Formats: sequence, C-alpha cells, structure tokens
Amino acid sequence: MNNISFGQYVSGSSWIYKLDPRSKMLFTIALIVLLFLVPDVYAILVFLAVIVIILISTGIPFLKVLGGLKGVMFLLIITALLQLIYTKDKSLPIYAFQMSLGLFQILIIVGLFLIYTFLKKYLKFKTLFFLFIFFLSFCILWNNPFELFNWNFNLSFLNWDFNIYRAGINQVVFIIVRIILMILITSLLTLSTMPTDINNALEWLLAPLKLIKIPVGVFSTLLSLTLRFIPTLMGESKKIMNAQASRGVDFASSSIVKKIPQITSLLIPMLVISFKKAEDLSLAMEARGYVVGAPRTKIDLLRFKIGDLIALIILLGFYAAVILRMVGVY
Repeated sequence: MNNISFGQYVSGSSWIYKLDPRSKMLFTIALIVLLFLVPDVYAILVFLAVIVIILISTGIPFLKVLGGLKGVMFLLIITALLQLIYTKDKSLPIYAFQMSLGLFQILIIVGLFLIYTFLKKYLKFKTLFFLFIFFLSFCILWNNPFELFNWNFNLSFLNWDFNIYRAGINQVVFIIVRIILMILITSLLTLSTMPTDINNALEWLLAPLKLIKIPVGVFSTLLSLTLRFIPTLMGESKKIMNAQASRGVDFASSSIVKKIPQITSLLIPMLVISFKKAEDLSLAMEARGYVVGAPRTKIDLLRFKIGDLIALIILLGFYAAVILRMVGVY
C-alpha cells in the first residue's frame, strides 16, 4: 500500500512546484486529452520520452512515481495478452507459437503456481516472481517438455497456433504506453501540489458553475479532503496490518476462506479510525470558523507567473507537433 503514490505530496523546490496550481491542473487535463490525439506508436513513444525527461527535471523521486504502476501491473499484462491474441492483420505473422495442452503440462503449471503461493511470503519482489512463473507456464505450453524424450503418454488434448502479428505488437505498445503516461501525468500533479492548492485550483476552475447554484466551494473542499486522506488511511491500514501480523494473522499467504475474517479484522478498525479522524477534522474546521457554503478568504492568493506562460507555450508546441503528425506533415 505504501507504493500508492496518488495523493501523496512530496515537498520540493524545482520549477514544477513554482507553477500555479491552476496551471498544473489545466496542463494535466490538456496532456491527457493530447494522449488520445496521438496517432501512432512512434509518436506516443516520443511522448513518453518527453514526459520522462520532464519528470527527471522536476526532482521528484522516480521510484515514487513508478510506485503508482504497481497497482495496474495485472491490468497491463491482461491487456497485452488480449491485444496479442485478437489483433491481426493481412500480413504474415512475425512468429507462430505451436501451443499444446496436456495432462502433465497442467500438473506442472499447477505445481509452479503452488510454489509461487508458498514462496511469495518470503520474497520481496512478488510481482517479478509472478511474472517469472507466468513466463515458465507459457514455455511449458509452447515447448512440450515430453516431446524432448519422445514420450507419447502426455495425454495432449488441445493444440492451437498462437500467431503474433506486427499490428498486435504495435497495439500492445500503444495502449500500455498510453496507460503508463496517464499515470505519470496525474502523479506529477498530485506529487507536486498540496491538497489545499488543489482545492483552490478546483474552486477556480469550477467557478462558472456558481451561476447555476452549484456549491463549488463545498465540492472542491470535499474532493481536496478525499485526496488528502487517501495516503493517511493507507498508512493507518499498514499499521493495522502490522499489528494483526504480530498477533499471528497472515494476510499474504492464507487461503480465501481464512481471508474473510482477516479482512473483517482490518475493515472494522479502519471504519472506527475513519469516523474518529472525520470527527477530529470537523471539530478542527469548526474551531477555525468554517461554515458550509459561506464565503471564505484565502491566505495565499493564486497568481499566474512567467513560468506558467513558458509552460503554456511548451504545451502549445506539443499540440502543434501532434496535429502536424496527424495530418501527415512528417
């Protein structure tokens, strides 16, 4: 849970911290829109390289940003497999895998995943180990180990061709890089902007909704508090899991049947802590004179600076480059 970077502000003094939060929020939305305008895989790889360079220049720890990718790792793997299986073109396949499934292959694959289940609690990099087991399982299905010894009793009952086309590879790279870019761009916003600044920026951006009597201030405050308490509740859940582990509860390697009461032992303290923190927060806001819907003043006034103008010019350059790519200029 500590690998979740969303909502966790990281203090710093680089150029991105000096930008107006309204600019950063607008630029984030604009870059995400630009992602869906990128026409091909080569352009999106260039986009990824530019975002990585921007990320390095901000001084934000790179591993902190990459931590947000761990939660979508399984989604990326499934997406890649589906695209490789179902994306085809009229050209010849780049490679054709002769796949087969038999009784002993099933037993070997089940044994590999049992080994993973037993060893994962002792390993630090569980995701990499899972990918390794997944790769071994694919090799078992691809290269039938019993054919090496001329054994004919594998009881093979399914054979098929797994063809990989160039269009499938391009589609995998295109979609996976797009997902990674969305996470990197949104992480840059949340890691470099304090929740109070996000609140002020949201209230400014949604100000036109006040004309139709929508309480923009309440909505932005609610969203800001939500972002603020995501890392807080994650930290509390980690403390509860460590406390339960010291009492003999094993969240990592227990069976599904045993996980149900274990999850209950985690959720009930989390609910109690959530209500307690909400009560403390409401008392603190009331003591500071906060009234729902009432006009509020701000200590720090938002002002656009020269850095915001430079960032806007660079963003417009990105849009111009993508549009020129779309019309086939280069």
